[in-house]
Amino acid sequence: MIPPALGLSRSPASSFSPLPLDRVRRSAAAVRRHGPSFAYKPAAGICYASQAVELLPSLYPEIVVRDARLEDCWEVADTHCSSFFPEYKFPLDLVLRIDRYIALLSGFSVPPGCMRTCLVAVNSNSVNGSFNIECGDPRDAGFQNYSLSRSSIAGILTVDTVADYLPRRGPLKQKRTGIAYIANVAVRKKERRKGIAKMLVREAEARARSWGCRSIALHCDVNNLAALRLYKNQGFKCIRAPEGAKWPEPKIAEGVQYNFMMKLVPKI
Repeated sequence: MIPPALGLSRSPASSFSPLPLDRVRRSAAAVRRHGPSFAYKPAAGICYASQAVELLPSLYPEIVVRDARLEDCWEVADTHCSSFFPEYKFPLDLVLRIDRYIALLSGFSVPPGCMRTCLVAVNSNSVNGSFNIECGDPRDAGFQNYSLSRSSIAGILTVDTVADYLPRRGPLKQKRTGIAYIANVAVRKKERRKGIAKMLVREAEARARSWGCRSIALHCDVNNLAALRLYKNQGFKCIRAPEGAKWPEPKIAEGVQYNFMMKLVPKI
């Protein structure tokens, strides 16, 4: 928590009196010998770094986290593919983007009783633009015009309660409830080191809390040390699967191993 600003007003009964000259000289000499009285010595038990973390949204006020809209889908697909498959070249990269775009459109529908949303971190300072995709003849009643945005999304995250990648419960392998799941966390390369992933995770936790979830989970590549450090700093703990258990995992690439991580959804 950032401490409140000090007031500069004086009470009516207070008055200002200058310090004696000899006292001023003694104070100046002490500063030269020992440094200023507000030397950078943090009090025991206080972590000043936490205050810097809280300032991240203020340092980058142009970053806004919100729900993805239909016109964001193509840029969300582009952000996802450029982050997870940067080595793919044309035409395979285009095929991947189209496949991801179609998956996003179908992802707006979820099973009954479940929730899902795609969060985007939007950089309002980026050069924003849009392009249209027209389907059909403009003279027909079935003509559709899609407007797609570009050059503004800095990061993405998906959170849901579908429980596809959560361990099943009981001998009947029932899906678990009350647990939100984070996936597809990606930040564009030029937008990294701004705390965007942390902002997305915090907003995902807020959504999980609004859905009534008691905990939140995710999978993280064991070789992605930066992501592991981020999640651990946010309170996530690695959960080891029991010996012989086969827990579901995402299948992004062959041979990738994951840590399954969870945390309790923080209360307000």
